[in-house]
Amino acid sequence: EWGPTSKRVGLIGRKCGMLSAWDKWGRMRPVTVVEVQDNVVVQAKTADKEGYYGLQVGAGWQKEKRLSYAARRHFLARGLDLKRDLAEFRVSPDALLPIGTRLLARHFVPGQLVDVQGTSRGKGFAGVMKRHGFKGGNASHGATKTHRAPGAIGGGTNSNSGGKVVKGKKMPGNMGNKTRTVHNLVVYKVDVPRNLLFLVGSVPGGSGDIVKVRDAVRGVGLPGGARPPFPTFIGDRQGDEGEDAGHELVMDFGDTDPYRVKAA
Repeated sequence: EWGPTSKRVGLIGRKCGMLSAWDKWGRMRPVTVVEVQDNVVVQAKTADKEGYYGLQVGAGWQKEKRLSYAARRHFLARGLDLKRDLAEFRVSPDALLPIGTRLLARHFVPGQLVDVQGTSRGKGFAGVMKRHGFKGGNASHGATKTHRAPGAIGGGTNSNSGGKVVKGKKMPGNMGNKTRTVHNLVVYKVDVPRNLLFLVGSVPGGSGDIVKVRDAVRGVGLPGGARPPFPTFIGDRQGDEGEDAGHELVMDFGDTDPYRVKAA
């Protein structure tokens, strides 16, 4: 059962792209599709051995020849199939799961809030106008070859910087390719048979990139204090995904049209 300090495991997903979805009131919502590819608990970390509680999750599929001997033994010693991606999530002691537990897209429920972490698109070496949004210099009026230059960066002997360029100065450099987390995205829909998550908004990275999805640290945001399944959603023994298998679960948009004009 959920407790005041409970913290569930997250999922490893692969970004499929974005699309437009219309709710029942006709509002268009930009939605990112994330595929949950065969997530399985690979290893459990405990305070007695590692000093903290966590779960290592594997996702995807991998050929044996593409893994080192140590990596292959990491899976085969536990009786698991080889996985392409690995990620670790901190959990509370009451949210530990047995090795081999399958994690499905139904781990999350429509309407809840999630945090998504990924690697942003790499833009290469960029100037200050693209990287930091500088205005730039004059296009004319005597400006010569300084239209996109950063301007003065300090460092003069008599300047406030004391004869050096201060740390953190906004200058040209590599842009993108950084680990970024987007908070409080709404789960718009869960496609049960295809194991897909539909999240309202954008997530870091391009199509095909790996992202980590977990419960929002600021609260799942479900109405009435409801909670997602704890510690995760478990199907029946026949491998069925539950009574909603073969269906799509969509968030509740309420019974009141938000665009209807109230009568005076």
